[in-house]
Amino acid sequence: MRNRTRTVVTAVAAFVLLGALWEITKLVLPAAGVTVGDIRLLPRTDDAAMPHVWTVLARLAEPEVAGAAVARPVWLAVLAGAAFTLVLAVGGLALGGVLGALLALVMQRFALVERATLPYVVASQTVPLIAIAPLVAGWGGKIAIFGWSWQPWASVMVISSYLAFFPIAVGVLRGLGSPARADLELFRAMAAGWWTTLLRLRMPASVPYVVPAVRLAAAAAVVGAIVAEISTGTRGGIGRLIIEYAQSATADPSRTYAAILGAVVLGLVVAAVVGLLDVGLRRYRGSVR
Repeated sequence: MRNRTRTVVTAVAAFVLLGALWEITKLVLPAAGVTVGDIRLLPRTDDAAMPHVWTVLARLAEPEVAGAAVARPVWLAVLAGAAFTLVLAVGGLALGGVLGALLALVMQRFALVERATLPYVVASQTVPLIAIAPLVAGWGGKIAIFGWSWQPWASVMVISSYLAFFPIAVGVLRGLGSPARADLELFRAMAAGWWTTLLRLRMPASVPYVVPAVRLAAAAAVVGAIVAEISTGTRGGIGRLIIEYAQSATADPSRTYAAILGAVVLGLVVAAVVGLLDVGLRRYRGSVR
């Protein structure tokens, strides 16, 4: 309980510190920024570029559409968009996690597969996500299974899984190979098969590696979902909401930052969920050599 309280206090303190640094930057730096020739060294700090923290927070309580008969507040729109993106990010994390874990299992079992596959797994992360999104959306639009047509949200989930796949695959592979040589020799001496060794030794020993990998994959899945929503034009999520609010950024920049704040909170929520996984598997932390 003490550790959890310390974590919550640290997270709140980090938010407060970030807000304080934001306001100090506005106070210290010139409103027009600092430019040397044609190169801008420091950004502009006027209200059009960096609105005050309290202005962004106040915008959350205002109606999304001014003058409408029934208009939802901005915080409710941000919450709905974040919830939509959260579902897609969790789906992408699950899909990428399963595929990454299965590939890591095969690579650990067969050294030839690892030598042949791992370089391509690493190289796959060098492909820009913004270039993959249109391809996934275009290919998916041609898929129809038993009368079910590919939906835009499915493209977002696949793109999200693409980013979540890599850290889990590498983390699980590293974890499965982490048991000490003496432990492996003991299992061989007891005539334990590969499956028994996997369940009783390799998987428990891999927990200290898998949990950080899942934490990285969860953050990557959220980023992938937001970028995919922007690239594919999928409506309903926080990514599309950022674009819609950014279109009116000239007149109301604080609304765009309100949507960005929602994306930040979404990432923290996903990280907290992964933290629960870490708590549940804490007894395996001593398995790493």
